[in-house]
Amino acid sequence: MAKNIQAVRGMNDYLPADTRVWQKIEAVLKNILQGYSFSEIRTPIVEHTPLFSRAIGEVTDVVEKEMYTFIDRQESDKEQISLTLRPENTAGCVRAGIEHGLLYNQEQRLWYIGPMFRHERPQKGRYRQFHQLGAEVFGLAGPDIDAEMIMMTARWWRALGISEHVTLELNSIGSLDARARYREALVAFLEQHKEKLDEDCQRRMYTNPMRVLDSKNRDVQTLLNDAPKLFDYLDDESREHFDGLCKLLDAAGIQYRVNQRLVRGLDYYNRTVFEWVTTALGSQGTVCAGGRYDGLVEQLGGRATPAVGFAMGMERMVLLVKDLNPSFTADESVTDVYLASFGENSQKAALLLAEQVRDALPTLRVMTNHGGGNFKKQLARADKHGAKIALILGDDEILNNQVGVKDLRTGEQETVSQQQLAQRLTELLG
Repeated sequence: MAKNIQAVRGMNDYLPADTRVWQKIEAVLKNILQGYSFSEIRTPIVEHTPLFSRAIGEVTDVVEKEMYTFIDRQESDKEQISLTLRPENTAGCVRAGIEHGLLYNQEQRLWYIGPMFRHERPQKGRYRQFHQLGAEVFGLAGPDIDAEMIMMTARWWRALGISEHVTLELNSIGSLDARARYREALVAFLEQHKEKLDEDCQRRMYTNPMRVLDSKNRDVQTLLNDAPKLFDYLDDESREHFDGLCKLLDAAGIQYRVNQRLVRGLDYYNRTVFEWVTTALGSQGTVCAGGRYDGLVEQLGGRATPAVGFAMGMERMVLLVKDLNPSFTADESVTDVYLASFGENSQKAALLLAEQVRDALPTLRVMTNHGGGNFKKQLARADKHGAKIALILGDDEILNNQVGVKDLRTGEQETVSQQQLAQRLTELLG
């Protein structure tokens, strides 16, 4: 007997009970995005590999170890090209903006949602196929847009009822020149204490030394207490930008912690970086993260354009909301009205009546009984699907152009004309 084929490890199915929760959370997030005048963009799941290696950085963990990359043939069958399943979508948004002329001398506020792919060890809140909702703003250079995007995320947490369980961490990593000066000082310090670094930090010490600051090794973190501070190497403009951001957040009443070791794992960031973190998900503590990337558009072939953005892992957000806000529940029913029918000609009449109801009340969820069954069985099916109203259509109702209406919550039943049905359903269902 053939073995059943199962899902790829780290790539999960989300069943109807799960997707109802996802949809409710997504609706909250999308409504708030619209309130800040963001527009949705949809980019391909597959991009040319150099897009990510150039944007994210050749020596980052994502590019070195985590990308799903494969060789594809061109139509000529002669030239081979390297393609990658997107591990993040900032680079894709920038690519699309350059390609379609959306960025230069323009302000754009874009958001996206969809699957991303990284080959890493699956664990709670970290998967090989995961979903991100992200937002990107192009054309604005001041700290005010950084502050507004953080304010928007804070509004999300309030709407989802998890504000008390997430904390904002904030830092500035300055300009490219400032980081180069800091890099020299940091490498010199790490070289003096090389024997105290773990293997991963020793590997990063020369290729991407600032990532050592992100080490989860407690001994390394203790050592870093004596390391040079990035803030001491910031350029004046970056200091002014960060000070302006902090003042705006203070005025908005948004609490934050300045974390001078927060650097983010992707090379394209500059100046502002931030993370919303939680202790409720074990080791996977980052809920939402982002910052400025003013040089990325030019780096990928466009004209210099200031930019800021963030992304949020939807799996982690769903876990947080389900664990920390039990009152945020999704409607488990899949239908509002169940149409039960009896008699020789009732099935055709039921299908046509259901279409009339959908025409008149397009937001109503209507399910028609299929497969026959007696009255008791059909009402049991209506209850199984969470229906509030059962419509009853038999030979007599068809002959008299009527329909029975049974309120499954109260048990009350009445007969109305089919012309009055839409109005009566509106009254009963509010």
